[in-house]
Amino acid sequence: MEPLLEVRNLRVEFPTRRGTLLALDDISFGIVPGEILGVVGESGAGKSLTGAAIIGLLEPPGRIAAGEIRLDGERIDNLPAPSMRALRGRKIGAIFQDPLTSLNPLYTIGRQLIETIRTHLPVSENEARERAIKLLQETGIPAAEQRIDQYPHQFSGGMRQRVVIALALAAEPKLIVADEPTTALDVSIQAQIISLLKRLCKVHGAAVMLVTHDMGVIAETCDRVAVMYAGRIVELGPVGDVIHRPQHPYTVGLMGSIPAMDEDRERLLQIDGTMPRLNAIPAGCAFHPRCPQAFERCHRERPDLLAAGATQAACWLHHATSGREAA
Repeated sequence: MEPLLEVRNLRVEFPTRRGTLLALDDISFGIVPGEILGVVGESGAGKSLTGAAIIGLLEPPGRIAAGEIRLDGERIDNLPAPSMRALRGRKIGAIFQDPLTSLNPLYTIGRQLIETIRTHLPVSENEARERAIKLLQETGIPAAEQRIDQYPHQFSGGMRQRVVIALALAAEPKLIVADEPTTALDVSIQAQIISLLKRLCKVHGAAVMLVTHDMGVIAETCDRVAVMYAGRIVELGPVGDVIHRPQHPYTVGLMGSIPAMDEDRERLLQIDGTMPRLNAIPAGCAFHPRCPQAFERCHRERPDLLAAGATQAACWLHHATSGREAA
């Protein structure tokens, strides 16, 4: 199946008075229709920035310095602002971490849904209202016919997030970028939102990019996962393989730091040190100062993604294996 979203060699920079900061360096991946790709990593890894670049919401002075983003075969990273605004909502839906920042407190949720629908679809006011009620029902809002005329403050956090998901789906987009959609919710509501996202993805055939730092959400929701570190993808592959058979030392550390119900461990693994600042990313592999398996080549050369079992890992440990497979 052809990818719906293709990101090729994406590079995002932030010019400053002290020089240019490289925030995303050579990011490449694709998502096919009906697939959920999880993007995971520590804070500052570049997860949300990748999503912002795709939907055209990079904060100035951030800019796409190289690479390209294609949606349905058409390049979108070089579109003028009005064209990108028209594309957002119609072909790309966005779900953000805090639903209160996505909803206007002065307008009823019905008005916001109807306005979104009529902006992107050729329907009448009544047809838009009917579609809005159907969307609220589909996302699990009880008594949708009455609640459509209520304001955001009259909804709980979980219900507001459902409204935001309904807004993201309002114009039947082909791609949904969900940035930490469950972080502000308690665990039981998180499970409901995850289940809802999975179901709606299959029903609508949309491709979903799910940005999160929660490996539990990734394991429960995604088909594939991209692990990011210091602005690069360090491992990419099927979610089961990345979680249970990680190939990059950073991913191994991430998985080892998660408590497991079926294991009797006195101590969890920890990754020593911290992620480098954008103005202090080391030469070679950015992870080498924290990596217990680093060797001389890691200090001077930066690896690209290499074949590593069922996944791809940006690690020189897999260079010889990758070469044998290619031969």
